[in-house]
Amino acid sequence: MSLDKALQTAIASIPECVAAGFVDLSTGMLLSAKTVDSHPTEVLEVVAAATADLFQGTNVSLIESMFKKARGVENDNHHYFQEIIINSDNLLHVFLRSKSNEEHVATFVCRKSANLGMVLTKSRSSMPSLEAAI
Repeated sequence: MSLDKALQTAIASIPECVAAGFVDLSTGMLLSAKTVDSHPTEVLEVVAAATADLFQGTNVSLIESMFKKARGVENDNHHYFQEIIINSDNLLHVFLRSKSNEEHVATFVCRKSANLGMVLTKSRSSMPSLEAAI
């Protein structure tokens, strides 16, 4: 299955999902994005940069280093933060780091009225198909 098709399938299965994207943190590229509504191109262009900031920003990297040191973890390739959830005025944003490649992050945007538990469950269950599509 193609990445575009896998994202479209994820959107259909996640409650009140209006957009989904897949970001490669190592290149800073948005590999694919699908939306149910039209979104300004400017928004889509900064999705990858914003996702990279969330997972690899200076302070996030510092926190991860501190947690690794406190826990005696010596593997520098593993990242402590795996999921990030952001509630905005009208939307729920879910960012999930891939288990097969920690440089890949899927992002799902749902209406705020969606049930968070179901959004997380369905988002997590969509990851194997997205990972296989890369």
